[in-house]
Amino acid sequence: MSERNVLGGELEACGTDPMTGFHRDGTCTVGPHDVGLHAVCAVMTEEFLAHQRAVGNDLSTPRPEWHFPGLVPGDRWCVVAARWLQAYAAGVAAPVVLAATSERALEVVPLEVLEAHSVDVPPDLSGLD
Repeated sequence: MSERNVLGGELEACGTDPMTGFHRDGTCTVGPHDVGLHAVCAVMTEEFLAHQRAVGNDLSTPRPEWHFPGLVPGDRWCVVAARWLQAYAAGVAAPVVLAATSERALEVVPLEVLEAHSVDVPPDLSGLD
């Protein structure tokens, strides 16, 4: 059975430019080998990237030996749930795409916290005023 998103639906792609995910398939699928839970689909901000760098998780510097391009604000990336929660506690949580965030993130981060930082756009905008 495939992983679901935190809303209970099909897990949508997080990002392919750059290619994200523990499995580098564009999704935040965790699976049995991802002990870090790269489950939260986050939209990078300058504040989040600076915080991650300050706590020893440099996401900005390219690492060609790991096929990692380095991230810039606006990139969507599957981040470790505990790292996202750490940034939240510091007041610099990155926006979250709920439809692309694995339900496994809920093992670490409460749904209400993720929802408060959601940037999802509903597929049908006709009901919005």
